[in-house]
Amino acid sequence: MTKHWVAPRFGGSEVLEYVDAEVPAPGPGEVTIDVRAAGMNPADTKHTRQGDPSDLPIAVGYEVAGVLSAVGPDTEIASGGGTVGDEVLAFRVAGGWAERITVPAVDVFAKPATLGFPEAANLLLAAATAADMIRVTRAEGRDTVVVHGASGAVGVSLLQLLRPLGARVIGTASERNADTVRRFGGEWVAYGDGLEARIGELAPSGVDVALDCVGTDEAVDVSLALVADRGRIVTIAAQGRAARDGFPAVGGGQPESKAFRDSVRQRLIDLAGAGQLEVPVARTFPLAEAKAAAELLESQHPGGKLALIP
Repeated sequence: MTKHWVAPRFGGSEVLEYVDAEVPAPGPGEVTIDVRAAGMNPADTKHTRQGDPSDLPIAVGYEVAGVLSAVGPDTEIASGGGTVGDEVLAFRVAGGWAERITVPAVDVFAKPATLGFPEAANLLLAAATAADMIRVTRAEGRDTVVVHGASGAVGVSLLQLLRPLGARVIGTASERNADTVRRFGGEWVAYGDGLEARIGELAPSGVDVALDCVGTDEAVDVSLALVADRGRIVTIAAQGRAARDGFPAVGGGQPESKAFRDSVRQRLIDLAGAGQLEVPVARTFPLAEAKAAAELLESQHPGGKLALIP
């Protein structure tokens, strides 16, 4: 038996329960991971808020890092090989907020030795989302790019993935997060009244691309005002506005986005292992305190990534 977190009914962090579960032995194409850190993302509890009642209880958590404790017959992990005792990370999985988990080997990769478990457990969801946004907008070196919410997990990944392209990046954030934006290569600008004018002063020649990680009307309105080609605006958080105003919205459930995000996982791991893609971790919590950690995550001001440690 092992412990894991589930949502027995629909809701946010308030409905989560810490329960016993049996972890099945891995079959062909599967491995079992002893979890050393479980990543935390807003999508974890967003997923528990509504859906098909037949899916209840919902096991929580999409990404983990840990050690292989069992490998199914004739099975290799996605990066090749895989033996008991190997350090790995996995995304996208179901039920990662757990002590142990059996998952498809196709979603499991060797963990670079340079990455700690909390960092590895928080790498792929945010970074793959950022890479998908860049893909959709075709952002490149000659572009001036605005990132709304540049100090959040996806925003920080965007700053780091855009920097080697040579793009000029303007990042919106609160004043207390200005140094984070600058640290990862962005030009900070405060959000709030007058945002369009402030960006216009920084980029009098215009803005080519807008990447929205926050979904506010302000972010969308400013993007629409500044970017001439609506195909080069993308959001991960304002799907209603995207449908109404005619610009792309992406999500991991979309077949094209899912396929791309899956395809880019190894490249992102390699970048992180080489020190070219950092995962700022603000705090870790014992796995048993996941509800408190989820409440902090839902406050939208965690100050960096959070991880659960069994």
